[in-house]
Amino acid sequence: QLMNLLLLGAISLPTAGMLVPYATFFAPPGRRGGSDGTVAKDAIGNDVLAAEWLKDHGPGDRTLTQGLKGDPTYLVVENDRTLATYGINALCTHLGCVVPWNAAENKFICPCHGSQYNNQGRVVRGPAPLSLALAHADVDDGKVV
Repeated sequence: QLMNLLLLGAISLPTAGMLVPYATFFAPPGRRGGSDGTVAKDAIGNDVLAAEWLKDHGPGDRTLTQGLKGDPTYLVVENDRTLATYGINALCTHLGCVVPWNAAENKFICPCHGSQYNNQGRVVRGPAPLSLALAHADVDDGKVV
């Protein structure tokens, strides 16, 4: 009887060890406390507070911040003076240059090779192969994440 228990233990422990990675793969991830996003930073490295940001930036404004997805990202102020639920990644999809917002022409124009994007980051003129990436933007405890 002792030998049967030892054999069962010798077989079941390695089998359970092999099944744990599969179980963790198929189990849905739980919510950790707080937000999982990266807090957006302004030009001098301070956290972007939504209320303060909206006081200083008018409708249609696109201002470069740091933090959303870890890349330079434009926060967008909607016409109703609310923060858009998305940010526009400022890296050109052609060669990765930072694309400045041209308010006079209402589009992004890449200084490296002249790619142009509309006010939502969609390609208007190449050589960029893809539109600018979007990052989800939300407000958590007053901070833009």
